[in-house]
Amino acid sequence: MALNLDIVDAHHHVCDLTHSYPWLEGPVEPFRYHGDDRPIRRSYLIDDYLRDFDGLRLVGSIHIENGAADPLWETMWVDTVRSSRGLPSALVAKVDLLASDARAKLAQQASFEAVHGVRDILNWHPDPTFTHRDRNDLMTDAHWLDGFCALAEYGLSFDLQVYPQQLPDAAKLAADHPDIRIILDHAGMPIGRDPDSVGEWRKGMTELARRPNVVTKISGLGLNDHAWTIASVRPFVLETINIFGPQRCMFGSNFPVDGLYSSLVKLYVAFDELTLDLNESDRRSLFAETARRTYRLGKASA
Repeated sequence: MALNLDIVDAHHHVCDLTHSYPWLEGPVEPFRYHGDDRPIRRSYLIDDYLRDFDGLRLVGSIHIENGAADPLWETMWVDTVRSSRGLPSALVAKVDLLASDARAKLAQQASFEAVHGVRDILNWHPDPTFTHRDRNDLMTDAHWLDGFCALAEYGLSFDLQVYPQQLPDAAKLAADHPDIRIILDHAGMPIGRDPDSVGEWRKGMTELARRPNVVTKISGLGLNDHAWTIASVRPFVLETINIFGPQRCMFGSNFPVDGLYSSLVKLYVAFDELTLDLNESDRRSLFAETARRTYRLGKASA
């Protein structure tokens, strides 16, 4: 393994299943789009995460909310882990921006110094296997937008998780709110592999990339390609970098979820191999510097 770059993992989770995580409870089948999740229906603590990263130069990480039933408890717990172990470096918390008390919840989450952003998953799809929400108009809903606008008051970024057909609405959202940093999760989650689906994804990504307040994560590749290979993910990795530019792209593991499809080391070796033709500065951006800058982690140690 030749990868010798610093890594700031832009997207990962830990979980303590002595508390409730509804998406990891209940019937296993029928399987959701991420597949058979029985292997990850267990606590995944910081030591588990560090073991998965063994052999790589992990220098920072961003914890993304993991669907705990009590988002405030999750933030408190992960913040305690951060304080005692030095990782994660920053947290993206869960707030339902459609809720009547969204502003109060934002104030609670923003009171934690390590909370630098918020995620409210917006994925909608007509197939119930794929959908997270029961409606597709949240990005234009006045109540949701009121909560979204409040992010600026607290200096919080927004982790945006949508499917390709939702990218045009996301581009309008970004254009209408240039003061809010938007981070597109999982490179827009390209589900389909047929030419029309890939074309829709590419068009939406290009439109979204025109908004300077948007950056993207190249992560979650296994969610849409459970038996992925370097060849199968190559076009999505390289086209995303080409569309956004290396200074607006960052790599993330999405572990433990993407641990259903590969080891973490295999994933980062793939990122390494796919970017060998880029210059050193661009590779540093992809593996660490874009995440440092986007999530306001400060500069790397000398």
